[in-house]
Amino acid sequence: MWGGRLLDRASLFQWGVFFAAVAFVSGPLVPILTQAFVDRPLYEPGGLFTLSNISKLIGGSEFLVVLWNTLALAAITTVVAQVIGGGAAILLGRTNLPGRHFFGAIFIWPFFVSSLVIGFGWFTIYGPAGYVTLLVQSFTGTTPWDVYTLTGMGVIAGSAQAPLTYLICIAALSKADAQLESAARIAGATPVWTLWHVTIPMLRPALLMSGLLNLIGGLDMLAIPLLFGGPTGFETLTTYLYRNGLGILAQPDYGLVSSAALILLVIVMGLVWFEGRLSSRTSRFVSVRGKATRPAQLDLGHWKWVAFAVLSLYAFFAIGLVLGGVVLRSAVSFLTPLMPFWDLFTESNYSLIFEHEAYRRAIWNTVLIATLGSIVGVICVTAMALVARRSNFVLRRALEYIALFPRVIPGLVVGLGVFYAVVWLPPLEAVRGTLWVMAAAFIIRHAPVGFAAIAPALTQIDRDLERSARVAGSDWLKTKLSIVVPILRPAMFSAFVLMFIHFVQEYPAAVFLFQPGTEIMGLAMLQLWANGGSSGPVAALATIQIFIAVALVIAARLLLKVRLHG
Repeated sequence: MWGGRLLDRASLFQWGVFFAAVAFVSGPLVPILTQAFVDRPLYEPGGLFTLSNISKLIGGSEFLVVLWNTLALAAITTVVAQVIGGGAAILLGRTNLPGRHFFGAIFIWPFFVSSLVIGFGWFTIYGPAGYVTLLVQSFTGTTPWDVYTLTGMGVIAGSAQAPLTYLICIAALSKADAQLESAARIAGATPVWTLWHVTIPMLRPALLMSGLLNLIGGLDMLAIPLLFGGPTGFETLTTYLYRNGLGILAQPDYGLVSSAALILLVIVMGLVWFEGRLSSRTSRFVSVRGKATRPAQLDLGHWKWVAFAVLSLYAFFAIGLVLGGVVLRSAVSFLTPLMPFWDLFTESNYSLIFEHEAYRRAIWNTVLIATLGSIVGVICVTAMALVARRSNFVLRRALEYIALFPRVIPGLVVGLGVFYAVVWLPPLEAVRGTLWVMAAAFIIRHAPVGFAAIAPALTQIDRDLERSARVAGSDWLKTKLSIVVPILRPAMFSAFVLMFIHFVQEYPAAVFLFQPGTEIMGLAMLQLWANGGSSGPVAALATIQIFIAVALVIAARLLLKVRLHG
């Protein structure tokens, strides 16, 4: 009978999805693990086991400094993101702050663009020759800040990742029962006391999860330490991988690079294990039991105007000016407070982009990978969600873990692993240096985003619909394709939008995979900047990236009323 089950098409589909997911996720990791412990590149025969790569990396004079820089930057990034994102979620989700819906929309704008664009925006406005920096200098005669410091980079990275904390916390607040807060208010507690002693403790699981993701994001950060740390010699594990893996300073040492990637992966996995241990003790924070009451707004009194002013200043200086500065810089010959910017308007930056084939190709490749890759990605994660959440497959729980696992694999590690797999396995040589292999890396990297959008929607579909189809003679696979998938279309479109946005932003996973002809916008911006190119064309590419993401978000909201914020 077991053999019969393995032969029916439902079982074949479920096992096929499981093994494909295992191969897809382990594909980038096995080559890195192997390369770290062999004495020559994987593509050379006769490799022998060795620990010299690890010892060479750890014994290097710069390793401890690089490791400390990485951990310190990730820690500061996390603290900044948690304070800003968590604070905004509480104020916008639980208080009578004026303009909550406006701030809620503004606050997630950085979510739609890459950290590379955010970093460039901060440089344009607050860098040594930034618009606001020069304006303040003209009045005070001193330099007000230095974005090239560890703290400066942490603030920039934290502001880029704050929307993640906000989205996770605002979702948690929307599901939390407000009776505890109401009880505290009835007992005479002040709004501030209630927020500090009741609301924030209820948010601890959400803060823990967002903190872990922000810490991983800080460890994975490439653009900001590259843009702001490069001029001062500040290096993290990601910039170390970038510099040594591409052979920018010397011939790539694949064993050394793999060892560094392995250490980065071990750190991340250690954090995931630690978070899992802490999460197992969070049952005491459960507040959703049965039917929850509608969240009541806490009256902040006169403090609401103080909070309004703080959020307004943040929205203007850390979001509006940063993104607006990128757009404005793309349309002027140079940006300075010493001259009216309307006298400096020019089309030359965009002309340079559209006159060069490589930049035009980068835009087209980005849109192509984002579109086709997201479609394939949605199909893959839908299949995984159906097996993991809507079947009796024996390994369905393991499949769900596998589907979400790539979320904690740094982008550079994914790209490096895919590169090693392509050069290591002869059958993959045909796709080396193509957009297909880059799209595969992007799908691996962002499949958890699509899975997280589709899996919850499955829980809202009544199983009686499937039971009726099964009673009528349909097997498991036909039932899912004819009944469940059509109902899932709005969720699948939401997954497509989210994956498309992440694909447009992605560049770390492509660093080791691109070749002439497969450029994408993120790498084109990074190379333009690294090669000493004018900031105008970089801003033009960044503005085009912003436009693509915003256009898709607007289309999603108009077509299916998809909302990406609380």
